[in-house]
Amino acid sequence: MSRTGATGGRLPGRRAIHLVLPTAIVLWLLALRHVNLRGMDDLGLLQVLPVLFWVALALLTLGFCLSLGDRRTGNGRLLAYVLGLIGMIHATPSLLYPELRYSWAWKHVAVVDAMLRHNGDVPNPTGFDIYNQWPGFFQLNVLFLRATGLESCLGYAQWAQPVFNVALLGPLLLLYRSVTRDRRLIWGGVWIYYVCSWVGQDYFAPQAFAFLLCVTVIALVLRQLPTSALPHPQPHDRSWPRGRLIAVLLIVAVVASSHQLTPIMLITALAFLSLPRRNRRVTVPVLAGALAITAVWDSTVARPYMSKNIAGMLRALVTPDTNVTSGLHRLGTSPPAQVFVAWVDRSLTAAVLLLAAIALLRVPWTRRTGLPLVALSPFPLLAANAYGGEMLFRAYLFALPAAAFLVATLLFGRTGRPRLRTLAVYPVLLALAGSLVFAYYGKEAIYSFTPQELAAARYAVATAPSGSQFVSLGGSSPGIDMHYDDHLGTQIDLQRFITDRQQPGDLQAALLKITGNSTIKPTFVILNRAALADNRLNGLLPARTISRLQAVLPRTPGFTLAYRNRDAVVYRYDPPVRRQLS
Repeated sequence: MSRTGATGGRLPGRRAIHLVLPTAIVLWLLALRHVNLRGMDDLGLLQVLPVLFWVALALLTLGFCLSLGDRRTGNGRLLAYVLGLIGMIHATPSLLYPELRYSWAWKHVAVVDAMLRHNGDVPNPTGFDIYNQWPGFFQLNVLFLRATGLESCLGYAQWAQPVFNVALLGPLLLLYRSVTRDRRLIWGGVWIYYVCSWVGQDYFAPQAFAFLLCVTVIALVLRQLPTSALPHPQPHDRSWPRGRLIAVLLIVAVVASSHQLTPIMLITALAFLSLPRRNRRVTVPVLAGALAITAVWDSTVARPYMSKNIAGMLRALVTPDTNVTSGLHRLGTSPPAQVFVAWVDRSLTAAVLLLAAIALLRVPWTRRTGLPLVALSPFPLLAANAYGGEMLFRAYLFALPAAAFLVATLLFGRTGRPRLRTLAVYPVLLALAGSLVFAYYGKEAIYSFTPQELAAARYAVATAPSGSQFVSLGGSSPGIDMHYDDHLGTQIDLQRFITDRQQPGDLQAALLKITGNSTIKPTFVILNRAALADNRLNGLLPARTISRLQAVLPRTPGFTLAYRNRDAVVYRYDPPVRRQLS
């Protein structure tokens, strides 16, 4: 009787837990109905997300904690929570924004379009030649467009972030199941990965694609190791079946043909995994194959890029301190809100790495797995190259899959009262999720674009004669790279030609110097909302310099106003020879 009463008393509580996930999803979708994108300023999307969004995120996190602490929760429910988290974080911009997010995504759309038109390498790439040398990602998109009959990848590129993150779920689960059979650690590691993945390299780009394949290769390698927790048909023989090894090397070849950095990260991870002698029967064949494939690709298809940049790579080897700190400067000239966002993402990075290090000390069995080696492997590359100031954060990106699981062993380790332990870490997960939202959404004034900005870019591209050049203020100008193979210089950064102390006369001279690259064809100068926000939020040039530039442009000889709307303005410069001909 008492058993029945106890069971009956628990049923309402279990039903309530089952309602948490759909309630959180409904609240999230309702929150998106009241977002005024025009209200974004120094804190990006954070300023316009309603309270309901935060309530939904907190409720989703609570429901996951309760479900993870209940032994009766099935994998399907935990999967649904993770998919809900991916949707809430990564599908929000896709649902809210009328145009594709990130200017680099627009560049990649332009590359796919050009390769589709030319059926392969793009002639006259004018600064885009690197994509001819690592075309794997773009050519796969071309194949997809031809197979489906679609004319452009723009429609699905807008959904790349949720799609890439959902696709990554499979390799993450395989990676963690290769280490343990404890469901709480597996799903806890997956959750921690997604609430700590703030770097933002998941948009429509070769990096996102290559990273997905890199994690897949590492997961397949760990599955084959002697320490793997997964069952094996021949427990005493962990060598590679021929077919599986060939499949892994084919994935490595796709990585090597798609991105210049990811093969190096993969090779260092395989090299670290080869340090224990017991692993070498599994890791050395893949490591040797990865080295050979990358060397062949870099010395043949990518040889022009390697020849041009090898001197800079060698110089970077003797400046490791600069490489490490290159991504941490310039905060002093940014607005206080952006300084705060920068410190949030740095603090989140430090917290994850610190918790992972503590886990190695507190949870001894993790040291017998390959995950600590995978987590450490990207960081020696910090001393080798700055990668445009991004190497520190790229290293964190590649370390995160392993580091997230280590953090999970610390937070969700075995205990006599798993539900109590899970609830105790709820504030930690909530803090991680909140930090992620700040780091991930804090620069959306730069990363998002309005239809008016795209209209200006499309006008310029459509009216520009062959051989014209485009000039923008920084890199946040979407759409001006379309048909880059038909233009002299697709995008020139004004910031390289002007300084913060230049007077109007100096600005006119700088503008004429830029346009001097083309003696016959016109130049189009585009100033758009996101580019101005990029300049302000990153502290690149003072506001007074930008104001002077906007005042000087219409008064500079040869410049005429060609197009204007609420969010962008286009000036056209015709060289003297062209003006005389007209």
